[in-house]
Amino acid sequence: MSTRSDLYPKITALICTLNEERNLPHVLPRIPAWVNEVLVIDGHSTDKTVEVARKIRPDIRIVGQPGEGKGDALRYGIELARGDIIVTLDADGNTDAEELSRFIEPLLDGYDFAKGSRFLNSSPARMSGHRRIGNWILTSVTNIIFGSKYTDMCSGFNAVWKKAWQKVEFPDEFGYEPLITIRAQRAGLRIVEVSCTDRGRINGNSKLSSWKQGWGALKAIVRERFYGR
Repeated sequence: MSTRSDLYPKITALICTLNEERNLPHVLPRIPAWVNEVLVIDGHSTDKTVEVARKIRPDIRIVGQPGEGKGDALRYGIELARGDIIVTLDADGNTDAEELSRFIEPLLDGYDFAKGSRFLNSSPARMSGHRRIGNWILTSVTNIIFGSKYTDMCSGFNAVWKKAWQKVEFPDEFGYEPLITIRAQRAGLRIVEVSCTDRGRINGNSKLSSWKQGWGALKAIVRERFYGR
């Protein structure tokens, strides 16, 4: 009997970490066994993130991030990934790796980019009101000025063919998730939204304040439209 590991191309689960020792036990064990590589790009953690990751997944591949910021970490991880398909997961437990297969199927059907959406046929139960409003503003502005029809611009759960990722210029600034999607669209990638669960950060606080992150993302989206390539 064929298994998913036989039917699927090689898959890398890519996770960017920074002091997430308390959340990785809720993330790593849920990654399906048929994923070929689990790659962690660690942003100079000062806790036991690296030790915890290796204890949970002895086969894990951990590489220190050379620069700073999530955009830099994602770009570096994509360069190093050995899989044909790269799936990005949040280290804080927000994304559920058990849903990973629903992101792979659209890629096998011809799409380049399966983009996670927490608002497509669902509503995130643990998302605060101000984050809902912020995401709605960012998504609405993007749709208006780029002519798109997205429902969520801020999900960190995405799956993309590596060869397609290589066409996208990754941002280093605030607003990385929205900008990655916008630049993927402008690069001609075929994008489809995939419904995913929002479990919320399990432990600890976000590395960035909601206001700073949201305002930075909004400015980046507008700047990309009027001053981008």
